[in-house]
Amino acid sequence: VACALATSLGKPMLGVHHLEGHLLSPFLSVDPPEFPFVALLVSGGHTQLMRVDGVGRYELLGETVDDAAGEAFDKSAKLMGLPYPGGPHLSRLAEQGRADAFALPRPMLHSGNLDFSFAGLKTAVRTHLVRLGWLDQPAALADPAHQAVLADLAASTQAAIAEVLVKKSLAALKATGLKRVVVAGGVGANRLLREQLNQACVRRGIRVHYPELHLCTDNGAMIALAAAMRLQSGQAALTRESVFDVRPRWDLSAV
Repeated sequence: VACALATSLGKPMLGVHHLEGHLLSPFLSVDPPEFPFVALLVSGGHTQLMRVDGVGRYELLGETVDDAAGEAFDKSAKLMGLPYPGGPHLSRLAEQGRADAFALPRPMLHSGNLDFSFAGLKTAVRTHLVRLGWLDQPAALADPAHQAVLADLAASTQAAIAEVLVKKSLAALKATGLKRVVVAGGVGANRLLREQLNQACVRRGIRVHYPELHLCTDNGAMIALAAAMRLQSGQAALTRESVFDVRPRWDLSAV
């Protein structure tokens, strides 16, 4: 659609990757970062650590080998009977619980690399609900008498995810020698993640940058900004000929 609009209006077009929009979204904040920095891209579909030296100059340091952090939030929340999207609901429930109530795994925390894995955490949450006899039991999950235990499970789940994200981010900063980190994506709005990362970085003299809360989730402003930054950095817009490449299904040579 964008290609067609650009062609019909005689305008150039520049394609922007969705993750690049998230990556550069903190530049819209009141406290924008400066290059270079380590970026933690953390959302429902992605969990990545990147070294960012400039617009278009990205080095992948580590990523999830299975579920993303946001996916772990949403799937765990669904197991607990919480509505979708489950991440914010789980975080609110966690405020009433104890983070040390359930012993949950911290996957790949000591893997020796910067990759992530959250599928095992989701399985652990499921296992606890099976032991409680509440899995796939809406009445049990909604029972007010069970809410304190569910709050503890939510708090323990959130704590496990936040600890892995914080410690892997610190490891990336140590590996690169950089003193600045950017957190972007929907999970970047999580209060516990921000609190723990802020505290850890203050102790180490590291600057932390986030997009404004309303810009953490998918939005058009971050895509427009990424395009503008690409143009400003000298990466010219694609021409009409280079983007509108029609491939007919049938051979038209004889027409």
